[in-house]
Amino acid sequence: MLKKIFSPIRIGTVELSNRLVVSPMVTIYCNDEGMATERFTAYHEAKARGGWGLIITEDYAVEPEGRAFPCLPGLWHDGQIESHSKFTRRIHDSGGKVFAQIYHAGRQTRKAVTGCQPVAPSAIPCPILQEIPHELTHEEINDIVTNFGNCARRAREAMFDGIEIHGAHGYLIAQFMSLYSNKRNDAYGGSLMNRLRFPLEIIADIKKKAGDDFPLIFRMSGDELVPGGRNIEDTKAISVVLEAAGVNALHISAGVNGSVHAIIPPAAIPHGWITRYAEEVKKIVDIPVITVGRITDPFLAEEVIAGKKADLVAMGRAYLADPELPNKAAAGKFSDINPCIGCMQGCIEMISQYRPATCLVNPTVGKENEMKIYPADIKKKVLVAGGGPGGMEAAIVAAKKGHEVHLFEKGDRLGGQFYIASIPPFKGEIAEFLAWQIKQLADEKVTIHMGVELTEEIAAEQKPDAVIIATGSTPGYPQLKGIKKENVLFAGEVLEGKKEVGERVAIIGGGAVGAETASHLANHGKNVTIIEMLPKLATDANPFVRRFLLQDLAEHGIQIYVNSTVTELSDDGLMIKRMGREEKIGPFDTVVLAAGLRPLNDLHSKLQKKVSQIIAIGDAVTIRKALDAIQEGYLAGLGI
Repeated sequence: MLKKIFSPIRIGTVELSNRLVVSPMVTIYCNDEGMATERFTAYHEAKARGGWGLIITEDYAVEPEGRAFPCLPGLWHDGQIESHSKFTRRIHDSGGKVFAQIYHAGRQTRKAVTGCQPVAPSAIPCPILQEIPHELTHEEINDIVTNFGNCARRAREAMFDGIEIHGAHGYLIAQFMSLYSNKRNDAYGGSLMNRLRFPLEIIADIKKKAGDDFPLIFRMSGDELVPGGRNIEDTKAISVVLEAAGVNALHISAGVNGSVHAIIPPAAIPHGWITRYAEEVKKIVDIPVITVGRITDPFLAEEVIAGKKADLVAMGRAYLADPELPNKAAAGKFSDINPCIGCMQGCIEMISQYRPATCLVNPTVGKENEMKIYPADIKKKVLVAGGGPGGMEAAIVAAKKGHEVHLFEKGDRLGGQFYIASIPPFKGEIAEFLAWQIKQLADEKVTIHMGVELTEEIAAEQKPDAVIIATGSTPGYPQLKGIKKENVLFAGEVLEGKKEVGERVAIIGGGAVGAETASHLANHGKNVTIIEMLPKLATDANPFVRRFLLQDLAEHGIQIYVNSTVTELSDDGLMIKRMGREEKIGPFDTVVLAAGLRPLNDLHSKLQKKVSQIIAIGDAVTIRKALDAIQEGYLAGLGI
């Protein structure tokens, strides 16, 4: 069924065994000197063993001043070649082909990262980072061109199979190519060919120093998706010029910092949403074209190539979720592929804080060596209380170690709060991950006790060697007059469909849960009002996800009261206090509480002196994110 993605293809002089590409993605795994570390190497090694046709590494800086993040790899001096030679040797020994992506951030960086003022074709700041850049002189442009050529030469000496020039996402090369950021009127600005002078000089210098036979991919945004930015017609014209200059493949992405949702699309953006850009480019060039952007499934990748929209498919977060995706797909083990859910918590949210990347659904990302599962020397009986994602993760890992594992879930389904989180719009992919976990429980022969709460009595009867407490959290009633009325419901029971709601709904609490519940109800035809104490809604949501959540609320005309506190619930409405005065709003048929959760862990103290090893994880300890619960669950299972 997947003949297209598992057919070979050539990029220049390099033959790839299949069409699946590891898309470059910042991880912050190197040291600040740009050297390849063991962490950086093991992370990519897993992809090589996983069967990807090509690995493209993240942003190798051509000079230290060109980095957008700390601890990126670099080949800006010859002393860095040795560490990256060891890196490529291990990738090759694991069966992989690897290209180094080389770049300069230009204005899309901060002085706090580089220690100096950013540079750009024009002294116009990045709209996100807001630091005015230095406008490059001709001499400085020539120096950067030279640095690109030298970087490529070092990449060849370090035994990379080729390079990718990063001309996308609003970095320096893209800044020169676009009227959005290039306002020059000299030889490097104005006409299209003038704006292409910088990348064409870079390509020529690379070929001069690294050799005309050294494979070269050029990555660029098909559409910058900002006012005055390049569109697909501009990109098509550029593609023809780049092919004539000797580029061996084109990698078509989208966006710049000012349209960052296009670079890193969350779950609210449809799968394969920019393949049309690659398809347009493919019509006019003869070299291979790579597409990217929310392609997370091998069947979707097959459709893209079979439909002649692209020649190769790059996946970013999908390889974080499961580095073995190609091997599993080739073996027909589709239900064993751990899916990316587009949550952004472990990858983008982390690196935007200059912290190393991880992954919500795959806690081993960046810790491939230290979190390997080995058979336990002593087989134990392990009881897990709670069938949420953390409890299931703990049970899976403990079972993989060879322990006898029993999972107790007092409810009628597995998934806990994470199942509820899968119900609002744009969150459905969470259910894919929960289904994957449930299959792993079955494969590892974990005994599941549904509808059974693990109690002190059951533990005494089972005589476990270890207990993992993953009982999660429970909502509570705020201290308000009228709060126990029959029409007052919790967000969870509304989302699960356990309780009916009326046409007019008030939601008390405008955090992520309240806002997503409002979105769910509004999309089902309800008239919704949100009351939130803080100045803004959903401040606890991932900022990349929050953008689309707020957009959905606005499109549905949801009434929002911020800086507002509910003081009383009456039969015909709510009393709220805002701007120092009280007012009544309503009437409402249903009031939904989304005002927070509290840990649920009554079992720990009861078993403390009766079981030799007790580990509490996730919300049972303190209210946090699913990312924390799953990572702690993995470590709990590993620690037994």
